[in-house]
Amino acid sequence: MKTTVNKLLIFLFFVPISLFAQTTIKGTVTEKSTSIPLPGVNVVIKNTTTGTATDFDGAYQIEANKGDVLVFSFIGYQSTEIVFDGQKTLDVQLTEDTAQLDEIVIIGYGSVKKEDLTGTVDLVTDKDFNDGPIVSAQQLISGKIAGVAVTSSSGAPGEGQEIRIRGTGSLSLNSSPLYVIDGVPIDNDGVGGSRNPLNLINPNDIESISVLKDASATAIYGSRGANGVIIVSTKKGKDKEFTFNLSSSTTVHNPTKTIDVLNANQFRNIIELDSNYDDTTASLLGNANTDWQDEIYTVAFGQDHNFSALGSAFGVPMRASVSYSNHDGILKGDNFERLTGALSLTPKLFDDHLKIELNAKGSYTENKFANRDAIGSALVYDPTQPVYDSSSPFGGYSAWLSENSSATLGYTQISLSPSNPVALLNLVDDTAEVRRFLGNAKFDYTLPFFEALTATVNVALDKSNSHGRKITSQYLSSSDIDWNGSLTSYTQEATNKLFDAYLTYKQTFNDAHNFNMVAGYSYQSFEYDNYSYDSEDEEDGNQFEFIDKSKNVLLSYFGRLNYDYDGRYLLTASLRADASSKLNPDDRWGFFPSLALAWNITNESFMEDSFFNNLKLRVGYGEIGNVNGLGDYLFLTRYTGSTDTARYQLGSTFYQTYRPEAINDNLKWEVGRTLNIGLDFSILDSRISGLFNAYIRETQDLIATSTVDPFTNFSNTIQANIGDMENRGIEFALNVIPIKTENFQWNVNYNVSFNQNEVTNLPDDQPTGGISTGTGNNVQVNREGESPYSFYVYKQIYDVNGNPIEGAFADLNGDNVINDDDKYLYKDALADVTMGINTDLRYKNWDLAVVTRASIGNYVYNDVSASKGILNNVVPTTNNYLSNIVADYYNTGFYNTEETNALSDHFVEDGSFFRIDNITLGYNASKILKGINARFYGSLQNVALFTDYSGIDPEISGGIDNNFYPRPRSFVLGVNFDF
Repeated sequence: MKTTVNKLLIFLFFVPISLFAQTTIKGTVTEKSTSIPLPGVNVVIKNTTTGTATDFDGAYQIEANKGDVLVFSFIGYQSTEIVFDGQKTLDVQLTEDTAQLDEIVIIGYGSVKKEDLTGTVDLVTDKDFNDGPIVSAQQLISGKIAGVAVTSSSGAPGEGQEIRIRGTGSLSLNSSPLYVIDGVPIDNDGVGGSRNPLNLINPNDIESISVLKDASATAIYGSRGANGVIIVSTKKGKDKEFTFNLSSSTTVHNPTKTIDVLNANQFRNIIELDSNYDDTTASLLGNANTDWQDEIYTVAFGQDHNFSALGSAFGVPMRASVSYSNHDGILKGDNFERLTGALSLTPKLFDDHLKIELNAKGSYTENKFANRDAIGSALVYDPTQPVYDSSSPFGGYSAWLSENSSATLGYTQISLSPSNPVALLNLVDDTAEVRRFLGNAKFDYTLPFFEALTATVNVALDKSNSHGRKITSQYLSSSDIDWNGSLTSYTQEATNKLFDAYLTYKQTFNDAHNFNMVAGYSYQSFEYDNYSYDSEDEEDGNQFEFIDKSKNVLLSYFGRLNYDYDGRYLLTASLRADASSKLNPDDRWGFFPSLALAWNITNESFMEDSFFNNLKLRVGYGEIGNVNGLGDYLFLTRYTGSTDTARYQLGSTFYQTYRPEAINDNLKWEVGRTLNIGLDFSILDSRISGLFNAYIRETQDLIATSTVDPFTNFSNTIQANIGDMENRGIEFALNVIPIKTENFQWNVNYNVSFNQNEVTNLPDDQPTGGISTGTGNNVQVNREGESPYSFYVYKQIYDVNGNPIEGAFADLNGDNVINDDDKYLYKDALADVTMGINTDLRYKNWDLAVVTRASIGNYVYNDVSASKGILNNVVPTTNNYLSNIVADYYNTGFYNTEETNALSDHFVEDGSFFRIDNITLGYNASKILKGINARFYGSLQNVALFTDYSGIDPEISGGIDNNFYPRPRSFVLGVNFDF
């Protein structure tokens, strides 16, 4: 009996132990869309403090009881809860939480939840950046945002990118947006010797780009936000174990389209049929068959390598990175080489009351600028001539020579004759080095005795040092009898200092009234120390050194109020006062207010059963000033030295003189006033989302060239506030996820903007748009009542076959004389409609992205055809040289180089286009080695262009196509390792 009782007691003792015994669970957490392991995921037993985190491989191990609920959470992903039912292995996939990723938007002097935005702000994160051979930061958002046009200045590696937000905001000042990098506004005037002011940043270091478009959003930046604001936020450290990233790619750049010119046989035939053809002309023809464009363009190669480390050391979150890029251009001799480094530290002290953000970025760039004169010369140099001529004293390159015993080499180049394109590339060495540092220290201190108030101080230094030189060999043919080569050199030291101090008050009353108030002070100075040297001026006894030191300062006070009632009704009001040293003391201060309202309709009780996930109505008004690009101290008397061709003779000696420049002490701010109405929406669990904006921007007191009465100033023209302009437009963006399953997801993004610019007040016509034909000729004009940069041309008359009749133009004023009075306004260079259409697909471990853009209504003046398609250029009657022409001659038949021919509307062409920018295919290979995840990808940039424009490329900034450096088609193979 006792034995039985003992057995029963033992049984009753072990039953609860077996019932409550814990089981060890192991598993891996991966990202659902890519299957990439996620390190640092929190794994916690719900309603307890028991938990762990995944390691580098996404692996975890935890002990749990049957019936426990495991919670898997990670920043940027939707949390997942799973009931443990006794399994030994539990693998989990987390889904990206798009709403959470986009929730916080960086704005001026702070941040805000996306749902609380009242202004027009677009956010693009690193998840949505463009792929491909990205060298400059602006390329990341091309085609991604409605109303934002990104145009590369040329196809050169690392070249600048022109960004226009909602059209053009000024006629003579800078129309580029303000760039703010980690809270530091940088100078839009660029850096000497650099192709692009944003080449300082490695695109792989950028986490997000916010674009502030309307005045209610940009007014907090005052005068500098006149053309919009682009806020670049770089990646920061995280409080976790260190993870590393290594990426590498190789790029092949291929020339695509070239200008159609006469080949050697066509050239000979057309010369032999010319009325001026004779034995002398025949003797000038060579026996070669040279494709000069083929001689100057080549297949080019590039490489990019990046390494970064992210984590926490000694309790301080940090991120460090280094990168190296080296890209040749398709124009022989062109090269861009860059080394960058970045470090970010984000410690928190005093129980997180003091938050510190330290950022340091440095870059060293070497540029080799190929001589772009070769591009135009390749179009006109005689195709029957060889590249090399052993009898030539000019480095063995063929050239049009005239014997001259007084010349250094016994010969000179025939005046006005074209130069050998290959010699232009090989005998001119144009290089520059740029060293740049951008650093800032930001301190946020929350008062422990009043935690609603935070004091912020941000100090920054942006310093660059440039040194460049251009060495032209004595063997480059020249018409100068004293030619012995030349050297020009320059240095520039630019220093940008910033000090910001502001207070932020955040408080909620009665769980419904939310206040966020900011008030502060800002001081920013820009100093320049420029030096240049010219050896030819030194030889001629002229002033050969130029020293220019300048400084301008912007002093500001600003304030902003954000009020939110119960998440439904939102108000933002701001005021900024700017004082610029560029203006005279009486007009130096400008005051720029803004007001914006928003209604989160979906947070209303009557929307509880609505199919809208988000529906918000916005309206905003703001005023902003502009003096960006205005010269320093135009209200003071300044003296300029005369050039070597304009010196005063006393006896046999020529003296340099100094003349006073024009003065205008009445210059004041250009002021832009913008009204914006917008609607944000999302439906079907945010599978469909989008926005709509309509805006009117009026710019008053435009600064433009004005004529003044004689003897009232030191010039008959001055820069003055004499005009007004208006921009009207609408924007629409739509994001759709048509398919979303466990293994397959398809995203589509479409954006479109319609914009119309009109000069509403301008007393005098402002000629602009210089062209190659003639001296000082312009093909565009700014005129009251018309779009800026409208083409001002003669109306061409055509024959019955549709061919232009040379010299035949419509007599529009009926006076039987063709002159300037018969010119008319025909189209303009600004696009009426711009679109971006992007799609990406993910199937298991594969991903495919396609980026396309379209531009409609932009017209281009084909300066190449107008200046280089004239038969008379082939056989000059008074010179012993020959020049080629472009094949467009066969379409016009124009013989004479006349101003009226050059200003024919025949050469103004529709530049509308549709471009496939990029196609990228990638494969994510998780755990290819222990602790290593990889992504392999191939990318094709500048895939295809569809247009009716006859020139090389219709995407031309300013609308005048003259010897454009063609954009290459680039193929990239790359790999990305995370470990």
